[in-house]
Amino acid sequence: MNSIPGVSRAPLVPLAQLNVSCDHAAVAKARLFVCLVVGLCFLVVGCGAIPSPTSPAASAGSAGAASIGDGVSPTAARPLTSTASPTPADWPTYHGNSARTGVAIGFPTLRGGLLKAWAATLDGAVYGEPLGVRGRVIVATEGDSVYALDPANGHIVWRRHLGTPVPLSSLPCGDIDPLGITSTPVYDRTSGSLFVVAEVSGPHHILFALAASTGAVRWSRIVDLPGDDPLAYQQRAALALGNGYVYVGLGGLDGDCGAYRGEVVGVPLSGHGVTIAYRVPVAREGAVWATGGPVLDTHGNVYVSVGNGSSTTSYDGSDSVLELSATLHLRSRFAPTQWAQDNAADADLGSLSPVLMPGGWVFIVGKSGTGYVLRAGALGGIGGQVSSRGVCAAFGGAAQTGSTIYVPCSDGLRMVQIGSAGLIRLGWHTSSGATGPPVIGGGAVWSLAIGAAELVALSPSTGAVLARIGLGAVPHFASPTLWGGLVVVGTMAGVTAIRAKS
Repeated sequence: MNSIPGVSRAPLVPLAQLNVSCDHAAVAKARLFVCLVVGLCFLVVGCGAIPSPTSPAASAGSAGAASIGDGVSPTAARPLTSTASPTPADWPTYHGNSARTGVAIGFPTLRGGLLKAWAATLDGAVYGEPLGVRGRVIVATEGDSVYALDPANGHIVWRRHLGTPVPLSSLPCGDIDPLGITSTPVYDRTSGSLFVVAEVSGPHHILFALAASTGAVRWSRIVDLPGDDPLAYQQRAALALGNGYVYVGLGGLDGDCGAYRGEVVGVPLSGHGVTIAYRVPVAREGAVWATGGPVLDTHGNVYVSVGNGSSTTSYDGSDSVLELSATLHLRSRFAPTQWAQDNAADADLGSLSPVLMPGGWVFIVGKSGTGYVLRAGALGGIGGQVSSRGVCAAFGGAAQTGSTIYVPCSDGLRMVQIGSAGLIRLGWHTSSGATGPPVIGGGAVWSLAIGAAELVALSPSTGAVLARIGLGAVPHFASPTLWGGLVVVGTMAGVTAIRAKS
């Protein structure tokens, strides 16, 4: 593989040990609090530097590594129009946390209809879930750009362009054109770094660490493993952070063309040190692609689902749920008894990220429609589930609160509950058209009706429609973000923010 100037390739743990397993000075930040006495209000004025999206400072990005601490200087500045308010808690990763629960604590209660707050047209579709970080909306596009937006109006605060996306015409198959940043980034509060994987011309899959305050590139590393053909891979799974690593799931393109094997890669948060990896021991396929990405438990163990493999005779580690250690060694695995039929029919478990439940249960349901409850720490091997039941074909990431799961079924969102003995109980099943990965907050379950291009709010207890609003075309598997009193949604044109009517 040819090297890219300025982009480091991480030193790797040998695969035998993997269980085959403005490019200028930084802008000074100002925060001014003026407290007035009895009878007066207070006013907070933030003077931010907001480069135009077409200015050199806004668009100049590099696939090369920059020294840590480099910033982006503005070429134009204007005051932010947002009024003073407490900065909301960060939504730093897919569904808000490493367990992917999708619950927004303290989100304002929905009491009426919905209004469009603003919409931002960007340089490509936004397939990943928007983040809420450091008082900004963060989104990444298929145009290989990352944006920070003012949540009051959607204006661009900074933009970082990371490379040239890959046109679909140059790929052996697929369904995204062009292919740039597809997965949801992740933010590290300790270092202030935003991590994102971009597919850039070559092609190569590159992990970038950006300064979340300015968009400056701190470092970058190729995450393609030795022996991989990057042309056959797609990085769709949301990034995860924990144990001192950024975890990256990789799978194939839509159509499963080319020679690829699913894998999870771990890169140290510092950008220094060896890359760790787990490669699914298939001859071919076995994608780690569910948009919810790897899920971490409180002990730092990493759970992923795996797609169909090419074998229908000897079990090859595909069509499974994996529990991996912090260093990506295999701890336990589950696969359905009918894994061979699932592989032959492309009806595997890899379409939904695992759901961690109280009591040490793990729930999974894939394309076949059969849901399984497993034991964390001992997933059970082939046919070793605690219970199983027909649920639905599901895609993306579920939302979970207590013993209740809201599952993104292809025929409509469904409520599922897991009993104390690990048995599956079925609840409501919406006919509203909402099929997208849901989130919970403000007394509602929020999901997208992908075909109708609508945001839908549902009653958590009954599934009744509380409110709905049109958005314009949205990507399949798109999931909304609840942050700062807004429902923020990635669209085929950029990002749209919705708020409740006052």
